[in-house]
Amino acid sequence: MKKNIQHLTFIALMLIAASIKAQNSIDNVLSEIAENNKSIIANQQYWEAKKLQYSTGLTPYNPSVEYDYIIGTPAGAGNQTEFYILQSFDFPTTYIKKKQVADRQISQTVFQLTAYRQDILLKAKQYCIELIYFNKRQVELKKRLQNAEKLYNDYQKKLDKGDASSLDVNKAKLQLLILQNDLRLSTSQINQHNQKLTELNGGIFIAFNDTIYPLSPIISDFQTLESTIEANDPVLKSFQQQKEINIKQVQLSKALALPKMETGYHSLSTFGQKFRGVYFGITIPLWENKNTIKFQKAEVLFSELQVEKHRNQRYHEIQQLFEKYENLNIALEEYQQLLSAINNMELLEKALELGEISSIQFFMEISYFYNSYDKYLQLEKEYHQVTAELYKYQL
Repeated sequence: MKKNIQHLTFIALMLIAASIKAQNSIDNVLSEIAENNKSIIANQQYWEAKKLQYSTGLTPYNPSVEYDYIIGTPAGAGNQTEFYILQSFDFPTTYIKKKQVADRQISQTVFQLTAYRQDILLKAKQYCIELIYFNKRQVELKKRLQNAEKLYNDYQKKLDKGDASSLDVNKAKLQLLILQNDLRLSTSQINQHNQKLTELNGGIFIAFNDTIYPLSPIISDFQTLESTIEANDPVLKSFQQQKEINIKQVQLSKALALPKMETGYHSLSTFGQKFRGVYFGITIPLWENKNTIKFQKAEVLFSELQVEKHRNQRYHEIQQLFEKYENLNIALEEYQQLLSAINNMELLEKALELGEISSIQFFMEISYFYNSYDKYLQLEKEYHQVTAELYKYQL
């Protein structure tokens, strides 16, 4: 009994170690794609350019210089020169408001970058999960094909000796052809998904050969999960930041509605006399920014609705995924129990050899097991795909 416990403990430790290795393998793939993906690189460059754009226009307008040289007529009237150095600027509080808007716009780029990167990496992780599924099925199909080839050869020999019928041989051959075709299709699917990973990796080749899924985190309850996702959702944070930007835009519009000023140096020379002085002007805001503040307030309302819309949409998406996760978890446990009860190929083959079951019964039983195991592999894949979606915020 003690030896059995030690043996089971060893197996459990090996499975955990293999799962950790699979996790590290997926993490390595995602890390490589995050560095090499052309779309992520282009998106980063785009938002770097936007940061520079947001930082532009925060200073006063450029100064202007004007010079007039006027020739008088008749000749005795004399000439006149006039010289201006002018500086225009908005009401002083405007520059504070512009800086506040720009700071929030620059902060928002972090959330937009994160959301875009997470979308790409989730797609890559889903490809990895599908590849684990195809790789596992590939191993299983090769075993089935070996058994089918052996069975076909055995029936062929029995037919030559008169111990089997052509019907038995044809059944064995049909199963062999089906498995050969399944294996070819599986190989093609593996190649296609590795090509998809390579594309996401900027064209740098990736061959993902893992057959063990990474350890899945234990999800305790929906409310805790939903709260955690909301606290880390970059899309929600981006919408919330846009709301703050629009609020600051209202304040900026009010500041821009205040008078603009212009000041500078003025020099005038005429009839041999020179005049020097200070120039000051003011722009009265009557029509130029009409309805701007109303528009910005409408933008604030729109951004508030965007926040609530996304929060509501995300909540129900997570709820649906969590329900699917729970159902898949139950289904996997049921299939594991079923497979442990019916997985006895050696007994089936021995019963067939001893004539205890007919070839028809054998092929029905083996088909039943194959279908059950294929369904289990499919459920296992879907389980890990749902888990990956729920934990997208960690990518």
